Amino acid sequence: MAQRTLIEATFLFFFFFLANFACCKEILVGGKTSAWKIPSSPSESLNKWAESLRFHVGDSLVWKYDGEKDSVLQVTKDAYINCNTTNPAANYSNGDTKVKLERSGPYFFISGSKSNCVEGEKLHIVVMSTRGGHTGGFFTGYAPSPAPSPALGAPAVAPATGAASSLTRQVGVLGFVGLLGVVLL
Repeated sequence: MAQRTLIEATFLFFFFFLANFACCKEILVGGKTSAWKIPSSPSESLNKWAESLRFHVGDSLVWKYDGEKDSVLQVTKDAYINCNTTNPAANYSNGDTKVKLERSGPYFFISGSKSNCVEGEKLHIVVMSTRGGHTGGFFTGYAPSPAPSPALGAPAVAPATGAASSLTRQVGVLGFVGLLGVVLL
């Protein structure tokens, strides 16, 4: 009886642990509240930050900024390249912006201030396509995301595949073992 309780507790632990990886995440742009600004160097650009992350359908990007001085525009690739602030697909200016990533593919964001955009205050991300129509789950492994297109002015960098995909595999195996233990008892 005590052994069964221990196995059930272990299963519940892994269930909640896996649920964290299976669902959507809110991602603070730049990893900090002061990131939506003109970068001090190319290595400080938000695109450099985004290269190390995997964005999935259902995730949300979150910006924190002074809405009195700046804004976030969601734009086309052409508007991104040319810092065209007219006719954006979406305009956010409340200082606490949250954008849900509802489809796979590229997304382009620029500052509402053309001069800030020209100086590098912009973001290009690629959202992973879902496998088999799923947005996440116990045994869903995520592939590495592609690097931003070299046509946008930065050389393509191969994505890192180590820790995140390895952890996903380990979590999937541990979840399967925990589920198998409960089913067999």
